[in-house]
Amino acid sequence: MIELSYHDEFAVLTLNRPEALNALSFRLIGEIGAAITEAGRSKARALIVTGAGEKAFCAGADIKELQHRGLAAQRAGAEKGQEVFSLLDRLPIASVALVNGYAFGGGCELALACTLRIALPNAKFGLPEVKLGLIPGYGGTQRLPRLVGAGRALELTMTGRTVAAEEALAIGLVNRIVQPPGLEAAFAFAREFSGHGLRAVQFAREAVLRSLDLPLNEGLRTEADLSTLAYRTADAEEGMQAFVEKRKPQFRDE
Repeated sequence: MIELSYHDEFAVLTLNRPEALNALSFRLIGEIGAAITEAGRSKARALIVTGAGEKAFCAGADIKELQHRGLAAQRAGAEKGQEVFSLLDRLPIASVALVNGYAFGGGCELALACTLRIALPNAKFGLPEVKLGLIPGYGGTQRLPRLVGAGRALELTMTGRTVAAEEALAIGLVNRIVQPPGLEAAFAFAREFSGHGLRAVQFAREAVLRSLDLPLNEGLRTEADLSTLAYRTADAEEGMQAFVEKRKPQFRDE
């Protein structure tokens, strides 16, 4: 099951199947989609995604559900997972994956779909689908090379090997390794950007993510457009005035 809770200015989405290492059943994927949508409609300033228990963020798909399915059902299942994880791209607030333990297969893909990733020292990442005669189907082959480069992504998806937290940090798979308690560390990490005006954070995120699919000249044009939009906000006026007056800005997300 999925739990969606609120702590201060943050929404927390918790995969709560610790007895199954928070494996992704088809039902759970649907619940993740509903929770992401609900968080986007709330007043939260960031979404933290994590797993219940100390062993796993999410150990991947529920393999028993994948057996003995027709090709049409398999295609529909992959497209559903991709659709749900892509909701994080369209979320008006940034998302942070707090990876505690195993993040394998679909669990790794869920972490990849978040805006940012932080890991506890026991975190382990992997896309082991090739060991089952499969390949990632929820966006892993597309998001991983955008983070770590094509060469490393090819190695990890073709070998299915496990990446520990230190290596994940070194190759850019995670932004930071944090110490327990993980949720408090996630809140502290998210506060580094959640205190800024949400409009500016959203525009900055959009400029970076949209550029991944664009040639440089078109990406620069996108940046100019979004920079102009940011300049027209009340928060930009407040931020510049606060700088001149040497005080802390009072952003209103306007």
